[in-house]
Amino acid sequence: MPVTIGTTYISIYKLIPDYLVKKRYLRFSIYAVYTLIISVFAICLSIFFGLAYLSDFQLNTVNTIGRSALFIMTCIYLVVIIVSALKLFNINILQSKNNALLESKFLATKLKLKEQELKYLKMQIHPHFLFNTLNTMYGFALQKAEETPEMILKLSNLLDYLLYQADKPTVNIMEEVNHIEDYISLEQLRFNETLDVNFSREIRTNTTEIAPMLFIPFVENSFKHGTLQNGILKINISILSDSNYIHFKISNSQIKHSENTSGIGLENIKKRLELIYPNQYELNITNNDDRFSVDFKLNIKQALANE
Repeated sequence: MPVTIGTTYISIYKLIPDYLVKKRYLRFSIYAVYTLIISVFAICLSIFFGLAYLSDFQLNTVNTIGRSALFIMTCIYLVVIIVSALKLFNINILQSKNNALLESKFLATKLKLKEQELKYLKMQIHPHFLFNTLNTMYGFALQKAEETPEMILKLSNLLDYLLYQADKPTVNIMEEVNHIEDYISLEQLRFNETLDVNFSREIRTNTTEIAPMLFIPFVENSFKHGTLQNGILKINISILSDSNYIHFKISNSQIKHSENTSGIGLENIKKRLELIYPNQYELNITNNDDRFSVDFKLNIKQALANE
């Protein structure tokens, strides 16, 4: 019994946790051999003294160690092996639980960072958009234009969308389309006769949900960086949507070698797309001599499946 307890104790509290689990296999093998040799010696010694005790320490009458010794060793090491296996099993369960806990914490942290980055990107959209719009209103106010009250009303609608809809994870596609229409109406007041906008939309289902402010950076970019040709800024916008995909296209006139036509808006939307719809969209931007165009396709069906 003492040999069984001692050997088992060394195995489950020293050899397995300090060497085997930590993948220190060489030391584990060496110390396991040492333990085996010492335990065999202790078993033989205990059997000898047991037989001597039964013979009243008359050594000339002590029975020889026979098959019983092999049976005793087998029983002892069987107990050691079973207990060690249970110890390993318990360690594996604990490690699995710890790994699962660490993975869940990692995923939670990653999700939180993703949410924070999305909020940061949205915060970039709001001041950028408001800055351009307020600049326009400032110019109209200086001219004391009659369109100023109407512009304020349009801006009020846009601010309502920014404050109460943009923080939602998704919005109905019709809300996004209406937001684009309000923005175009505001820009038409600014450009007056120098603007030619063709906005076509074909929404085959009204239940489609998308991330808010998904298209407006493209629209804003066209108005901000587009240039007049023959005194007119031409912008073509089209949205085709059904239950499986959304196809958004926009193009604007520009002059060759015009300065930055991307702006922070497009860089912003690219980062948001990678965060919200990874591997679920196609974005092609073409910058020709006289036209700047964006072709954007989003696989709604795949996005819903991933959610």
